[in-house]
Amino acid sequence: MNARVLVVVNSASSGPRRLGAWLTERGLDVHPVVGAQEPLPTSLDGYAGLVLLGGGLMPDDDDRAPWLAAERALAAEAIARDFPTLGICLGGQLLAHVAGGEVRAKTGPVERGATPIQPTDAGREDAVFAALGDEAPMIENHQDMITALPPAAVLMASSAAVENQAFRLGAHVRGVQFHPEASAADLERWDDAALRGEGRSLPALIAEAERVHDHNTAASRALIEAFADEVLAGVSA
Repeated sequence: MNARVLVVVNSASSGPRRLGAWLTERGLDVHPVVGAQEPLPTSLDGYAGLVLLGGGLMPDDDDRAPWLAAERALAAEAIARDFPTLGICLGGQLLAHVAGGEVRAKTGPVERGATPIQPTDAGREDAVFAALGDEAPMIENHQDMITALPPAAVLMASSAAVENQAFRLGAHVRGVQFHPEASAADLERWDDAALRGEGRSLPALIAEAERVHDHNTAASRALIEAFADEVLAGVSA
């Protein structure tokens, strides 16, 4: 098997970003598939890793995003095979949904911009989430949330407002609510008017993300590289 990683893009305007570059630098062949534009593979055969990206959808929002059924099938296969997988925001919610957790729309605290993430004791010992150290700032942009983890999941990290920020299923399937692929520069494309409607200031969010940029980038890169190393270990096994 070659070191090919399938990246499911759930929002055509929000691709792999720096995650793709970091995986490539680690020696992986990154294969993005935009769900709205092309069919998703029907199997993970021929791939060594799976990344499910974010998007403004619910995991079962099939009327708006018909490809989600195929994405859920891939997630179920990944969980059954304990396949090296990283689900981000919607991708993490989709993993939780498929594994028997609960995801609710517009529920709980809304998190925007750089947010401190604290790993649990289990997260500090995890091969990937140990990259967070004692705490790391990560970009958040969500109003939906995982309200209950799957029965088999282990909580890996939380924020002050949202408990279920990261989890693991088996040894190799991981989901996160935050966005390691996003940096301070990505906030410049956010909707200023919508944020003002929430009582938030886009310039203030950008300034805070820029203030923690170095820490965020170091922790995000370490996390993605640790995931890449797990993919590569599976290839060489």
